Amino acid sequence: MDKKMKKISMEMSVLMGVTLSFFLSLTGNISSGHFTFMGFLSSFIVSLIISLIIGFLVPLKKITDSLVEKLHLEPYKLGKHLFEAFISDLIYTPVITLCMVTLAYMMTARHAPAGQVPPFGAMLGKSMILSMAVGYLLIFIFTPLYMKLVFKHNGITPGMGPQGRPDGAPMGGPENGQRNGAPMDPSDFPSQSELEDKM
Repeated sequence: MDKKMKKISMEMSVLMGVTLSFFLSLTGNISSGHFTFMGFLSSFIVSLIISLIIGFLVPLKKITDSLVEKLHLEPYKLGKHLFEAFISDLIYTPVITLCMVTLAYMMTARHAPAGQVPPFGAMLGKSMILSMAVGYLLIFIFTPLYMKLVFKHNGITPGMGPQGRPDGAPMGGPENGQRNGAPMDPSDFPSQSELEDKM
């Protein structure tokens, strides 16, 4: 089961890394006012490498669990899902954006006439605000969708134990696909960071 959870964690890191890198690179290049395919491709490759490194190395589970506990957020609540998306956004997006803006600035400085290169601080500030907003929406929307897809691909029902029984609950209980008789919503599915607890 540990190997399967590691596989799930890696698949989630790749899916979220590709998604964040693609949309953030696209957003950054379009908002710059001079979109080029090579500029987009370069930003995408660099940001993908960075996002995968972050996904594999940063202990998001420990960070979010500590903060959730301090804030007394209840499980299975929208507020917890919103907060976890914010923490992931805070860890991923600034680093990716900084690298993309630095790359864009270097490329602009190389080709633009002298004196026409915009200040680095202005480029970074504008891109950071836009990227944080876009990144938050992407993480909030795609994490539960990808989690469903990855769990289904690996033959695991969310909330089920290694032997096909809900952890700590009898078969047919609320944890088996339902909570208090209501269908599970996306916030019931563990986030990417929660998978690291199984590693």
